[in-house]
Formats: sequence, structure tokens, C-alpha cells
Amino acid sequence: SIAAGSHGGVAVDAIPKFESYATQRQWTLEHLAGACRVFGREGYAKGIAGHISVRDPEFHDRFWINPLAVHFSMMTISDLICLDMQGNVVGGNRVSTANAAGVAIHTACHLARSDAHAVCHAHSLYGKAWAAFGRNLDMISQDVCYFYKAHSVYDNNGGIAFAADEGSNIAQALGKNKAAILVNHGLITVGQTVDEAAYLYTLLEKSCRIQLMVEATGLPKSIAGRRGGEYISHGG
Repeated sequence: SIAAGSHGGVAVDAIPKFESYATQRQWTLEHLAGACRVFGREGYAKGIAGHISVRDPEFHDRFWINPLAVHFSMMTISDLICLDMQGNVVGGNRVSTANAAGVAIHTACHLARSDAHAVCHAHSLYGKAWAAFGRNLDMISQDVCYFYKAHSVYDNNGGIAFAADEGSNIAQALGKNKAAILVNHGLITVGQTVDEAAYLYTLLEKSCRIQLMVEATGLPKSIAGRRGGEYISHGG
């Protein structure tokens, strides 16, 4: 936690306390739109691919997601769409449409993981490159140790996830992990907040880049031990 990692008498606030669902929803959507813009800044947008969702704080059988054909870097709260678990639009932007593959993937993940309030998926460059190997990342830095025994590989890619069963397959491969590497596809991360899920995505993408750089040298790698991996993965 932030408090556990702090030194001194000044407390660092984490998630604020909200007076109403309305204020919590506003805060959540601001962070969702902000996460989209971060993804845009980082270059994770590839055409119309890529989506971030977060469960509604009041109605847990609904989630908010970015629409199709609005670039990550241009996202605002008014662009966001609220869907139920059947894919019906129940709030927010009723003019734009949601990404069909995004609906399939995010619905399945939210249904499978009540603890995962936010889901991030994109086809970022280094994630796609590392995904071609169909391998888990090695624990070669402190950063990647956040995924120590907490990321999986989905190697049964059935193409674009328009079908509900492909979304379910991805959710099943994710399991209880923080992240999954989708072979020939991209990356997916989950978190209790959209901030956590988005941060983990950027960390996973950078870890894929580091792994590719290390592999390219052809030299032996030093792998973090179990104790170090467990300490970092639990927020040490």
C-alpha cells in the first residue's frame, strides 16, 4: 500500500471517501477518460483497437467503456458509454457505439472477476512483439516482479474477439491474475480501480520491452528469486 511505503509523518491519501454515488461516479469517469488519454500519449492506440472499462460504483452489473472510433488521446467523460452485462447501452453516450470485441472481452472479465473493477486491453507495440513468443515474462527487474506468479499466457487466440465465447476464453485464461499476455494479439490487465489497471498495463508493456532488449543481447539473464518476487508482487 501507499501508506506502507511512506516514510515520515505526512500521510498519502489513496482512494478518497465519497459522499454519494454521483460524486464517486464522476471521479471514476474522470479517471477512466484520463487513463484513455494516457494510453493515447503512450502510443497504445492502433486504429480503433483498444479499450478500457470500469464497473459502475453503484450498479455493479454495469460498466463504462470508451466508444469505438474515438482516439484514446481525445477521450472525454461525455464520450464514455455505460453498458449492462448483456451489452445493452444503459447510460452515458448514446450516440456512439461500443467496440464489439471490447464488449465481448470486458463483459466476460467483469462477470468472471467481481474483484476486478477495471479492465485494460490494447495492442501496444512491445506487448504484441513479446506475445509472439507465447511465454511468460522472466522476473528480471523489480518492475516485472509485480507480475510474479500473477500473469498468464493465452495461446489459443481465435482471432478478433467478436464472439462471446472468445471473450470468455480470455477471461478464463486470465484467471485470478493481474494480467495476461494474449498470443498474436496484445495485453490485458485488471485492477480494483482504473488507475491500478492502467498502471499495471503500462508496467506490463514496459516489462515486455525490457525483456525483448535483454533477449536480444543473447547473454545469460539474472532472475529474481522467490522471496524478492513475492515481496514486490505484494507491493513491497
